[in-house]
Amino acid sequence: MVTKSNILKNFLSITDQLFFQLKTFWESKTNHKIISSVLVFVFITCILLSILVIRNWIDLKGFNVKFKNPFFAVEVAFTLLLIAELFSLIIVLPKSVAKSVGKQFELLSLIFLRDGFKEFSHIGASNQWVDIKTEVIGMLIYAGGALAIFAIMGFTYKFQKHIKLTDIEKDQFKFVSMKRFLALLLLVAFVLIGMDDFISLIQEGVYHHSFHLFYSVLIFSDIIIVLIALRYTLNYYKIFRYSSFVLATILIRIALAAQPRYDVLIGVGSALFVLLLTIAYNYFLKDMPARKLEKNH
Repeated sequence: MVTKSNILKNFLSITDQLFFQLKTFWESKTNHKIISSVLVFVFITCILLSILVIRNWIDLKGFNVKFKNPFFAVEVAFTLLLIAELFSLIIVLPKSVAKSVGKQFELLSLIFLRDGFKEFSHIGASNQWVDIKTEVIGMLIYAGGALAIFAIMGFTYKFQKHIKLTDIEKDQFKFVSMKRFLALLLLVAFVLIGMDDFISLIQEGVYHHSFHLFYSVLIFSDIIIVLIALRYTLNYYKIFRYSSFVLATILIRIALAAQPRYDVLIGVGSALFVLLLTIAYNYFLKDMPARKLEKNH
């Protein structure tokens, strides 16, 4: 007899297989070599195009302004690296909500580093402090923000302790399978957003790199995970922790849309929030029912 439970089980089994195939390919050495080769090729190509544009040997129409600065190649390479990291975030999602949030902050720190390079690309030929101080200060702020998040997340990973959502293995497996399915849906959103950005690049000559839009989708995904978790536990500490991770994602989304300087302040503040949450959660673990802690669940 076919039941709803069996249908769900079979469906999740199919999505699990699809996710594992995707994960195996993405984490393979072959794929790492491909990504590295593509980044190097794009970086060198952009530098060569910049040289050709600067010497007026080619005309790239609306892209001429950007390619007149050879350091635009750094921005392009970092943007592609961030896209690859977004894909890695999708792969990490089913492993652990904590790891997923950590990956989001890793991305934010890389975005700040890229913004620092963008500030540098705005510096002209002048060496006068009056002409370059705004850009240099911007570089220092973004570099400092990236370093702060790097350090904060390092301490957060060091302090993190993870426990299973539920002691019932069947329920735990189903919960993780549902997260794998959500990861596949995120992949679809990732592809659609990427296609829209690419079309805008071709039609308008502007690449929007809609990281903020992807994070908006990620917020809804995190909320769904919290709601699914309610099926298996009503433990206050766990629900509060999961919900707080959603808030952290929202703060990252706000940081991506905030004005320069404020984005760093919000980003670093949200990373500190997650660090304090981790410390508090660890302290109150003793108030939970005794169970075996599992590192990096």
